[in-house]
Amino acid sequence: MRTFSVKHRIIITDLQLSNILKNDHFIPVNLRLELSHLPLSTESLIQAMGYAGKDIPPTYRKSIEIYLERAHSKADIVAGFLIIPPDRFLLKKTGIQVDDLHFRTGKIITSQLIHSETVAIFVATAGPVFENWSKQLFDAGDYPAGYVVDFIGSEIAEAAADRVETEILSRVSSVSLKITQRFSPGYCGWNVKEQVKLFSLLPDKFCGIHLTESALMVPLKSVSGIIGIGKKVRKQDYPCDICNMKNCYRRFKPTIG
Repeated sequence: MRTFSVKHRIIITDLQLSNILKNDHFIPVNLRLELSHLPLSTESLIQAMGYAGKDIPPTYRKSIEIYLERAHSKADIVAGFLIIPPDRFLLKKTGIQVDDLHFRTGKIITSQLIHSETVAIFVATAGPVFENWSKQLFDAGDYPAGYVVDFIGSEIAEAAADRVETEILSRVSSVSLKITQRFSPGYCGWNVKEQVKLFSLLPDKFCGIHLTESALMVPLKSVSGIIGIGKKVRKQDYPCDICNMKNCYRRFKPTIG
């Protein structure tokens, strides 16, 4: 039995958590999702675009209605996650370690992971259609429609990530564990290039996603990241007041849960 302690972390033992999370918790999970099962609507997209309480231009409203309906037959939504066995995980002052891989997540994320005894790695994608679809509309000069299609693809990917978060919570809460918010490379001071190490822990082309040489995901409308798991973790609000990323989507979106 291995016992360790890290500053700002309670002392735990791998055996204790292993007694709670059984082997079937550590198997990669794939979820194929239908757009109709995600909480996206014309009104929710209008709100996400920043028009809550304002009059949206009629062109945008009509485009959202049309292209959201068409997206039902075009989207290829897949999401999944992998819970890391606790004996492979270590929380440090400015990052985490899984096996011999060191992730420099930074102080903002690490502070949100306090008391995490392991993490779940997750990915979610809206599928490959959206970048080509929006480009075709832009090339045809229909800029409002191109923007709307691009935006819908992004929101589908985030909604799929929300669905993964809910699924992870459902599985671990059944054994009295909790989760943190989710955190992605490229946000909160975590270098996007560390996505390469993150994907190395997942099966090849997990959920149909792969990385470019610059560590960007393909399909483009995809999300990846980690979620802390533990008996005493808390799902705190995102610390936007101390983050210098002014254009982060989380500044404009409510959190779930």
